[in-house]
Amino acid sequence: MQLSKRRSQFPVHVLVFLAPAVLLYTIFMVVPLINSLRLSFFETVNQNQQSFAGLQNYIKLFTDSNFAPFFWRALRNNFVFFAVHMLVQNPIGLLLAALLAEGGPIRNFFRTIIFMPTVLSVVIIGFVWQLILNPLWGVAESMLKAVGLGAWFGPWLGKPESALITVSLISVWQFVGIPMILFYAALIGIPDELTEAARVDGATAWDTFWRIKFPLILPTIGIVGVLTFVGNFNAFDLIYTMKGANAGPDFSTDIMGTFFYRTFFGQQLQLGNPTMGATVAAMMFLIILTGVLIYMFLWARRVQTYEL
Repeated sequence: MQLSKRRSQFPVHVLVFLAPAVLLYTIFMVVPLINSLRLSFFETVNQNQQSFAGLQNYIKLFTDSNFAPFFWRALRNNFVFFAVHMLVQNPIGLLLAALLAEGGPIRNFFRTIIFMPTVLSVVIIGFVWQLILNPLWGVAESMLKAVGLGAWFGPWLGKPESALITVSLISVWQFVGIPMILFYAALIGIPDELTEAARVDGATAWDTFWRIKFPLILPTIGIVGVLTFVGNFNAFDLIYTMKGANAGPDFSTDIMGTFFYRTFFGQQLQLGNPTMGATVAAMMFLIILTGVLIYMFLWARRVQTYEL
């Protein structure tokens, strides 16, 4: 009887340990999010007065000539930004993780070198790459000429058709260490008995990876994919550092983060509009939420997790 009562008692100590984290998260994350969503349903009437506008801000964002072209262009550019990371960063991270998981005397050295750009300041990354790619005094042209590819060089950051891809690849270079570490942790967690049994059966290294290791790390691949999606649709700092709030040239590198910044705070001759900025932030939240829900219901539930 006493044993059943003890089991039915609520673990109060759990609340004691969770309370500080929950309180801080609520104050600095949940409350600002709710307030931002609330603000998106209002419009500024006078300088310090707001009135309820319903869905008018969203209709204005989708149809008004002052907002709609910039919104749809930023959304399209953000999907391009995300696609470059998914198709370049994550496969390279998986390749590097597979090579590092094979072992070697200098494995730790290469793992540190590859991950190091991730912890560097974005301001430093943006400034250094601007110097490298500068057509006047940058070293990129001379390096390409040294390997016979000098004709390929151009002012990539200054052309609207290449600026977004260039910035995306710089972001890939900086953050490729994150998927690499996640894939590496998943690969070294696979028991050696499985791979040794495959080798005994005559499987090549290629077959062992694709038929044994790859299916076992599918949950990690899904996690990396959704983290990439969330991170890319929250991106702002690298493009702001390299191309400014106007995301030039001609808004060709404009994504949702820079569009939100200009809308909320204003830029040059454009006045800030907090209610429309909150509307842009709400759309960013809905897009990210949609991506996370797709992952949860179409990927996480279908991919089988193995206990190793």
